[in-house]
Amino acid sequence: MIGVIWSIIAGMAMSVQGVFNTRLSDKIGLYESNLLVQGGAFLLSILAWLILGKGQFGAFREVNRLYLTGGILGIIITIAVMLSIKGLSPTIAISVILVSQLLVAVLIDTFGLFDTPKVPLKWQQILGTCLMIGGILLLKWKKTS
Repeated sequence: MIGVIWSIIAGMAMSVQGVFNTRLSDKIGLYESNLLVQGGAFLLSILAWLILGKGQFGAFREVNRLYLTGGILGIIITIAVMLSIKGLSPTIAISVILVSQLLVAVLIDTFGLFDTPKVPLKWQQILGTCLMIGGILLLKWKKTS
């Protein structure tokens, strides 16, 4: 149950953050707002590490180098979310983002990518994804008459 609660919190925070970041970028610029957002996250991460950190930071040398690129993905995510919200609407942009996340997660599970255990693809996952795509089309559908 705790995983569901954290997932709900993450989804809520991502939606609000996307709008906040987009409005900030409207005023100060895309890359300037990204600098403030990522810089703030960096400073807060240092504080959280100092207070709560109990891991083995030095063990990063033993990690697959690919996994060290997560920070690069952070800038791509932040900028892509801001541009998608600016180009669409928060509802449509976040819906498309969610379907994209789901499709990539299914691929990661199905093929056991990035050291994750393989999870067989089931018809329910395909149907659920199709229903989500249909939902986006319904949200985007505008009456033409």
